[in-house]
Amino acid sequence: MIIVVDDRELVTSGYQSLFGQEGVSSAGFGVAEFRDWVETAPETDISAVEAFLLGDFPERSSFTRLVRNRSAAPMIALAETRALNSTLDLFAAGIDDVVAKPVHVKEILARVGAIRRRDAGSERGRTVVDEICVFSDGRDPEVGGKAMMLPRRERRILEYLISNRGRRVSKQQLFSAIYGVFDENVEENVIESHISKLRKKLKMRLGYDPVSSMRYLGYGIGV
Repeated sequence: MIIVVDDRELVTSGYQSLFGQEGVSSAGFGVAEFRDWVETAPETDISAVEAFLLGDFPERSSFTRLVRNRSAAPMIALAETRALNSTLDLFAAGIDDVVAKPVHVKEILARVGAIRRRDAGSERGRTVVDEICVFSDGRDPEVGGKAMMLPRRERRILEYLISNRGRRVSKQQLFSAIYGVFDENVEENVIESHISKLRKKLKMRLGYDPVSSMRYLGYGIGV
């Protein structure tokens, strides 16, 4: 899930729509609203955030410490104009990347993937766990050495599990990451259906189920 912060509703709703077209869940906040949310949101909601996209507002530089107290997800700042001093100030404040508008959401997602790979030490453009390889550019994963076409939701679940390899994630975390924390039009149990279909396909390809599950603890790959 991508969190978009800007006091202009046109900006937040616009990016939410564009991320949605790419199959990525997102949520938009005004500045004051975001401050309240990030300080009080449950850990399950915070852990579902893949990146923070910060618009151009005066408090932006001071928000980095606020965010880092709760999350290690990449923070990307949107710049209305190219100005070296302001860009350097943002980096000094702890922003991970600065992009000038207009920018396509595919580029934003690619930059998020690059930051996450850098921090995790993953190979450029892909993450491999045993016989599963997922890509940061929207391509279908490779399973058992061959590409596997998956519906958008199942692919996103696999990517999320791989990005959290080595630890378990709950059904609620998966739901928040795939559908967003504020989507009330979808039942949380739909995640179980998506995971069940994904596990069957992985087992047919690999001969075993790489996704482990434990009651109350959640799902994981490589745990």
